Amino acid sequence: MRPYPSRPAGLAVPAAALLLLLGAACPAVAADGEPDRDFTIEDPRITESSGLAASRLHPGVYWTHNDSDDGPYVFAVDSRTGKTVATVTMRGVGEPRDVEGISIGPDGDIYVGDIGDNLDGTWSHVWIYRFAEPKTLQDTTVTATQYDVKYADGARNAEALMVHPRTGRVYIASKNEDGGGLYEGPAKLTTGAMNTFRRVGEVPWVTDGAFSPDGRSLVLRSYFSARVYAFEDGRIGDDRSVAAPFQRQAESVTYTADGSALMFGSEGARSGVVRVEVEGGGKPEKGTGSPDKGKPSGSGSAAEGPEGEGGDGKGSVGLGAAVVAGAAVLWFALKRRRGEG
Repeated sequence: MRPYPSRPAGLAVPAAALLLLLGAACPAVAADGEPDRDFTIEDPRITESSGLAASRLHPGVYWTHNDSDDGPYVFAVDSRTGKTVATVTMRGVGEPRDVEGISIGPDGDIYVGDIGDNLDGTWSHVWIYRFAEPKTLQDTTVTATQYDVKYADGARNAEALMVHPRTGRVYIASKNEDGGGLYEGPAKLTTGAMNTFRRVGEVPWVTDGAFSPDGRSLVLRSYFSARVYAFEDGRIGDDRSVAAPFQRQAESVTYTADGSALMFGSEGARSGVVRVEVEGGGKPEKGTGSPDKGKPSGSGSAAEGPEGEGGDGKGSVGLGAAVVAGAAVLWFALKRRRGEG
């Protein structure tokens, strides 16, 4: 994995204390033998899980990947055990730079977003990789298609890549302390030419996102909160909060394949993935901004987000709310110093 620069002495001690506190607030969850439930990613190679996508071919299996400097690898993890059941090596894509998102399209292809840009404008373009989801779960090497991507309004950092499950159109949500944008790709991605993504909506700070299986809802998460937006004709509409679990470094989210719940993931060794039940399959009630009544199903904790929405999941809600403000300030300071996605 990538080497980290030394932390400033003024931040190192409180950061260590904060991480211990967050670890106490979010105990690791264990598999209970049932698919699509809370589980812990057991593979020691997966220490920076930055995206999740529910398999369409293999019930209970989730595709994930590490953050930057890990190579062209994608992992299939069985939620029943937390074990990796397949490792896919992508060839034909060069050296991935900062892989941040993963999604599965209506054609069954897996899309991998090499879209991170920690300096908010360093790269003139980013990349999307695409390959068919393997029918058999085993270690394999695939030839992936690589697409060059740029934004119509200039380079930016992003961590969320979502493929619409009906139209196959690709969307990216950018990430910025002041809020990001939702970017829509061309109707069809092409090789040999630049694919320009255009801003079609305003979104908050986003670390990942996913469409519901019916394509009518879009969930976007940040470090401390998540919201579900109605999605119609390529545009976001009414939104509501969902009870996102409080995790050490909240990086990923996806719907279960049947749309009955959301799965929230985090970076770190043996990181936990927490199931959150979603009323109505995650579709916001039209005309309301009321919080969702979904709950984390296991030991993950829900916490208040920066917008003030409250979670009602099991666990240390009070503890999460008590540390969230200080955690936000310290975490963003660390991210800037370390330059990680």
